[in-house]
Amino acid sequence: MDETLKLYRLVPVAADDDPNWLDAKSHGEVLVAARTAGDARIVASERELDFMDIDAAPAEDKTTTMASVFRNEKLYTVIEVNNGQEYHQRGVIDGSIGVDTIISTQV
Repeated sequence: MDETLKLYRLVPVAADDDPNWLDAKSHGEVLVAARTAGDARIVASERELDFMDIDAAPAEDKTTTMASVFRNEKLYTVIEVNNGQEYHQRGVIDGSIGVDTIISTQV
């Protein structure tokens, strides 16, 4: 299915000392191609490291994707960008999403 996607900017809105970060860190501004603003949050969160990807607690079929900072409206806002370009593949277009948010037990 060849659909035209929109471009979204995910921008951190909380101060660095905001308690909603819960020891998480900001990834800075990220551009993603997605279907909707909600889908943009999902696309960005899928790039973060998940407990199921490595040997780290809680493991045992427990995912951490719902705990992503991108899904928290108090931490990130989503802004639609109209730059005149067409996008046909969901994904991160620009920005760096770190994978150092979870420490492996395999050290």
